[in-house]
Amino acid sequence: MSEELPSEREALIMLHKSGCPPNVISHSWAVAKLAVEIAKKLEKRMDVDVNLVQVGALLHDIGRSGTHSVDHPIVGAEIAKSLGLPSRIISIIERHVGGGITPEEAKRLGWPNKSYVPQTIEEKIVAYADKLIAGSKRVSIDQTIQSFKEKLGSEHPAIKRLERLNREMSSLLREI
Repeated sequence: MSEELPSEREALIMLHKSGCPPNVISHSWAVAKLAVEIAKKLEKRMDVDVNLVQVGALLHDIGRSGTHSVDHPIVGAEIAKSLGLPSRIISIIERHVGGGITPEEAKRLGWPNKSYVPQTIEEKIVAYADKLIAGSKRVSIDQTIQSFKEKLGSEHPAIKRLERLNREMSSLLREI
């Protein structure tokens, strides 16, 4: 598998050809715009691959061409593999849901047994930007957390991971 990243244009073509609906492409475009903005701020004080963030954000929901369920990262990773996309993009696709999915939760979902919690700064930026975009509109992290609580229950461990991701990203952005 090539580690060369597709261009922005190539990523958009992939979304169209895979069958992503227009609302998913609009969402991905909005996430990419915000993710690049965050990456460029962080790039001033740490090593961030802004191009990887942009392309990863554009492709993070490619799995929604096949399903709108929580399984869309697994479907998306398979699509990405079939397109010969680099492992760095596949990891962003797999790890963007909520604040991440632990191996135990993945097992309960019937996913391959591994961690789907964002690890690299690029994965964290895309996951975080995704939580700040509802549809194609910017929302507060508090709105997203409230929505998660309503869907999952206020004590669900995914909420703690999302809050932890928010603290980490907010702290990094404040330090600039």
